Amino acid sequence: MADALRARILSGTLRPGSRLPTQQELAVEFDTNRTAVRQAIDTLRREGLLTGTGRGAPPSVAEHARGHEAPRKADIELADRLHEAFRAEHVTIDVFSLTTETLNTALAHATIAISSGELSPRSITARVLLPGTEADLALPRPVSDPEGNDKRPLERLHELTHTFADALRRQLETLKVRDLVPEVSVEFRTVPITPTHKVYLLNGTEALFGYYQVMRHKVPYRGEEMEIHDVMGIRAKLFRHASGPDLHGEHGTAFVDETRRWFESLWSSIAQPLTLG
Repeated sequence: MADALRARILSGTLRPGSRLPTQQELAVEFDTNRTAVRQAIDTLRREGLLTGTGRGAPPSVAEHARGHEAPRKADIELADRLHEAFRAEHVTIDVFSLTTETLNTALAHATIAISSGELSPRSITARVLLPGTEADLALPRPVSDPEGNDKRPLERLHELTHTFADALRRQLETLKVRDLVPEVSVEFRTVPITPTHKVYLLNGTEALFGYYQVMRHKVPYRGEEMEIHDVMGIRAKLFRHASGPDLHGEHGTAFVDETRRWFESLWSSIAQPLTLG
């Protein structure tokens, strides 16, 4: 429910200042109970997409819910920009990241819009660069083993990488299987590099850039708990640069062009194909 309402807000179907339907109306629409409705609304409030009104009245869409210029959380910003990118007839997505977790989440909003007929691209081409499974990456690694001799965190990362990448491939290819998008191409390659940042290039005209920050946390793995130094991509903030006069002018155009050249240089040189099961 939160995903569906978020998609309506980010697409402009629910405009800034407009009220949501009542909890009863939402419960009927989504065939659920009011507890689930309140949880979905609370999620969107925490994301800054809704504002409370008090006295039990439905919340309103925040005035800043669209058209942000300040950097936002990666999943929210990427979902918004992907929705706009999918208005093009031929969509291209080039990605450099640690995993595709953020992209998987953000794509859900665009695929909902395609399923409803709101968006109708004729082709989608996605190219994704990920860290190679053979690389001795600097992160993640155990807090208790700064030398990185314990390979379990890397093994866990590689398993997550394959899981998310396979889910992304299936998510996009399903659009073709359902005859919603005539042409879909998804290709993964790996590079022996520890990502310190993430990049999304949309339609060759827009670049979203965010830094990974190293965090210390505990994760379960094969029945045990590990405390590791890791990075959190969904929490990263994305900075948007676009070609043309609409955003940052010549600076934006230069940033997008240079980022595209950087991506192509990796893709066409040391990158190796990633085979998914």
